[in-house]
Amino acid sequence: MGEWDISRTRRTVMRAVLHGSAAVMAGLLAPRGRAQSDNKMTKARAEYQGTPNGIYSCATCTLFVAPNACKVVEGEVSQGGWCKAYAMAD
Repeated sequence: MGEWDISRTRRTVMRAVLHGSAAVMAGLLAPRGRAQSDNKMTKARAEYQGTPNGIYSCATCTLFVAPNACKVVEGEVSQGGWCKAYAMAD
C-alpha cells in the first residue's frame, strides 16, 4: 500500500466514525413520543398483585406515585399492591 492508500483508508474510517457518532447523538437528543419514553413493565411482567407481600406494599415503595401509579409498572396500581420491582424507601 502506498501513502495515498493509507490516507484514503484513514479518511474513510474517520468519516464513518463521525457519521456514526452524529447518528447516535441525533437519536439520543431527538424528542420521543410518550410510548417510547415510558418503557414501563406490564403488570404481568412485574408479577404485580393487588395485595401486599407481607409488610411490603406499593405504599412503602419508592417507585409508587400517589394516588395510584408506579414509575415502572404501567396502568393503575393499588397502594396495597406489590410487585417484584418493589424498592423499600429508606
